[in-house]
Amino acid sequence: MTDTILVAVAWPYANGEPHLGHVAGSFLPADIFARYHRQAGNRVLMVSGSDMHGTPTALIAQAEGVSPEVVATRYHEQFVEMIDRFGFSYDLYTHTDTANHARVSQGIFSGLLKNGYLYESTASMPYCLEEQRFLSDRFVTGTCPICDFDKAGGDQCDNCGNTLDASDLIEIRCVTDGSTPEFRDTNHYLFKLSAFTEKLIEWVSAQHHFRPQVRNMSLAMLRGGLPDRAITRDIEWGIPVPDEIEGYEHKRIYVWFEAVIGYLSASIEWAEASGDPDAWEAWWKDPAARSYYFQGKDNIPFHAIFWPATIMGLGEERGLNLPYDVAANEYLNYEGGAFSKSRQWGVTAADALDRYDADALRYYMSATMPETSDSDFTWATLLSRNNDELVATLGNFVHRVLSMVARNFDGAVPPRAATDETDADVLAACETAMEEVGRQIRDRKFREGLRLIMGLARDGNKYVDTKAPWKTAKTDMERTGTTLSIGIEIAATLRTLIYAYMPTSAQNLHKLLGAEGEVIDLGWTRPTPGAGRQLPVPRPLFKKLDDSMVAEELARHESPTPARA
Repeated sequence: MTDTILVAVAWPYANGEPHLGHVAGSFLPADIFARYHRQAGNRVLMVSGSDMHGTPTALIAQAEGVSPEVVATRYHEQFVEMIDRFGFSYDLYTHTDTANHARVSQGIFSGLLKNGYLYESTASMPYCLEEQRFLSDRFVTGTCPICDFDKAGGDQCDNCGNTLDASDLIEIRCVTDGSTPEFRDTNHYLFKLSAFTEKLIEWVSAQHHFRPQVRNMSLAMLRGGLPDRAITRDIEWGIPVPDEIEGYEHKRIYVWFEAVIGYLSASIEWAEASGDPDAWEAWWKDPAARSYYFQGKDNIPFHAIFWPATIMGLGEERGLNLPYDVAANEYLNYEGGAFSKSRQWGVTAADALDRYDADALRYYMSATMPETSDSDFTWATLLSRNNDELVATLGNFVHRVLSMVARNFDGAVPPRAATDETDADVLAACETAMEEVGRQIRDRKFREGLRLIMGLARDGNKYVDTKAPWKTAKTDMERTGTTLSIGIEIAATLRTLIYAYMPTSAQNLHKLLGAEGEVIDLGWTRPTPGAGRQLPVPRPLFKKLDDSMVAEELARHESPTPARA
């Protein structure tokens, strides 16, 4: 039976270069999941885009003396380039500064207002006397009342991850001039989140397939009481409030509210571009469809609480599916410290891709993915995993089998004769790997899936060592042919298994096995080239890295992360 799968990937802020934390946190796990489900024959829609709005982008624009659109477009284009270079398989990667997104966001605003879940209220907001304007979110900073971090923003603390209001900040000050703002009254619309607290507790409690940290964080927030939250802001950069709301011409819809609507608006945009404007409904209105949201742990409240509350507030009239899973990863750190734009600590995606193959990076970040706890990117472990695992285990197995076929059978797949118990065991291991790796990916346990794949590669090397075809080639070519035929079947199995993790390497192995077309066309099967098929000249799948790269990279990154020209 074909499943309908929505893969909704976090919308990164278009206020800085994409870095490897973005890749490990949401882009890569989502791509592995989407690629597998396409292999399995399921209907997949994978969408996301750049979050163009918000005060971080406006702050950069103000400092550079350009419009926020210029800044947001610059970084959006860098994300698009990164997606292409890493081979992420989006059906649509768009951005929030589109007429379609504005229309959909305004429609949801109006729908919640109609259903009685938005109300107008006077709020006290920070006002800069120097600049003569209200300050939103990241235009103010101060000390977090929860963790005492002294650079918390007016919307969220980047240290502890808790959402905040500007009035919560201790020793609040204006980011641009350091002055102390005064609080003045201004009118805004608030989302009546408090109306959904009990319903959300019941819903989250029933999601036993959520990762523990997602479920526990969400329930803790909900049981602490869910306050109503403003969804408009005094700012010029963002989605305008619907025209029918008088007096709000110079206010905008709060980015936290409209950004998560992007999953829906992107699906609608994709459907319209496909020529079937109603196609998006299969992923959003069919109760049998499942939606999976991939992001970092700082985004858990927005996807496990605020977005579900929005969907609930729209009611049966819209009939939108609630998230099936919020697959939030922890953080990928860099050499013991957190990736930081402000401190320029970390590795940009472009910087890494300029010197290392995309699949080598995909492999390393999959193997160290921060699924249940923070993990650390280090150059030393990149070196060891590339050389000891990719090259010496997986690449070595494939190359030695294909090289012996070339040497002993003129590059043609040898026939298979009678098999023994050892042969049967390794063939059974191939079947088991297909079942278990698929199950782990479906369960969003990507590290374990990759571990099982490498386990099969190690089984393959052990099998070849046991059968020693270089020895039997001197006395028993029939036995040699059977060993190498089975070795090719293991390699064919690995081709299917590694596709979701390392698509380019899987395609290269596909060609080395004498196959045409694309790996994805095989589905989640492991067809083996038949006896007599002529194989191309073998070549290594992966590149060995020089030991000197660790010291070189550490020296390069002692200074701020290189900026792109």
